Amino acid sequence: MTEYFIECHHLQKAYQTQFAVKDVSLHVVQGEILAIVGPSGCGKTTTLRLIAGFERPDRGEIRMEGRLLSHPNRFIPPEKRHIGVVFQDYALFPHLTVYENVAFGLRNQTPEQVRGRVNEMLELVGLSGLAKRMPHELSGGERQRVALARALAPRPRVLLLDEPFSSLDMDLRLKLREEVRLLLKGIQLTALFVTHDQEEALFMGDRLAVMNQGVVQQLDRPETIFSQPVNPFVAEFMGNANFLPGRIVEEGIETEIGLIPQRVALPVGSMVEVAVRADDIGFDLSKDANGVILSRVFKGVTNVYKVRLRSGLVLEAFQPHYRFFPEGQPVRIFADAGHELACFHKGVAVKEDERHLDRVTKG
Repeated sequence: MTEYFIECHHLQKAYQTQFAVKDVSLHVVQGEILAIVGPSGCGKTTTLRLIAGFERPDRGEIRMEGRLLSHPNRFIPPEKRHIGVVFQDYALFPHLTVYENVAFGLRNQTPEQVRGRVNEMLELVGLSGLAKRMPHELSGGERQRVALARALAPRPRVLLLDEPFSSLDMDLRLKLREEVRLLLKGIQLTALFVTHDQEEALFMGDRLAVMNQGVVQQLDRPETIFSQPVNPFVAEFMGNANFLPGRIVEEGIETEIGLIPQRVALPVGSMVEVAVRADDIGFDLSKDANGVILSRVFKGVTNVYKVRLRSGLVLEAFQPHYRFFPEGQPVRIFADAGHELACFHKGVAVKEDERHLDRVTKG
């Protein structure tokens, strides 16, 4: 049985009559980075604050290394949890130097010990030569590195990061998130990383917790969440999926764009929705047109087309950067995924028909 480093069970937190966290259960393995992702207001930052001890849950419990941190009858204050936090706005002290900011949380140590630890942390985050500077003399990326060094200096058992790169420009954001992930994995520190950016979550997390309306919708590896979402919200939020209505037939799923030869564990005649992304759809100039091009957005390596079906449903489709088609062009749209598509029946993911798989396997 796996021993979890952090465990949250049925956490609930409301402000007046509004639930910020409704029912959150999650776990983190030692040395793992768990990315918590979801839209604004889904409860991800409140969950982080509950784990840090900045808020007290109305219900549920939090454990770290088996030690009870929060419970209706027990509450360990933040300063005794051995948890470091990196905030979205850095939260540096403007009147203190870089050195003094990093040293701020080091208690009951000799000046020599403090100096050694601060220098070690500044070297770790690549700021060895900036110890005497003030926060206003630093770039955004440098300030975020100082905040990271300050959080790591007291040797926390867990690091919480609350959208730490959201105020940075894109190039710096990409560079810093790669550096931070390498750093965390290098020192094997357990971390929870909150973000609203799906791509960032997929990059940073060993596993993802996708949240919506105060509840964890799915907790799994990035690849699993992207390819096997448990409900339409996860499919749409994590992959910009569109939903194509279909009907189960003997050969697979009959849809407006043709047969998808994918058998699922539902009776013939059942109505489903198939999640299709832009890379799952192809089109050509066949005479058997079933749609028309509405628009094109050039993204450098690809063109992203919006194509309207006869029913009025609009799908997105990728084409290479050198293939241009005019608006109003009739086209034949078809599924071109090369893999199994996520399929939902009454809002719940439907698995493949195992009997069919057995028949395929046995020839």
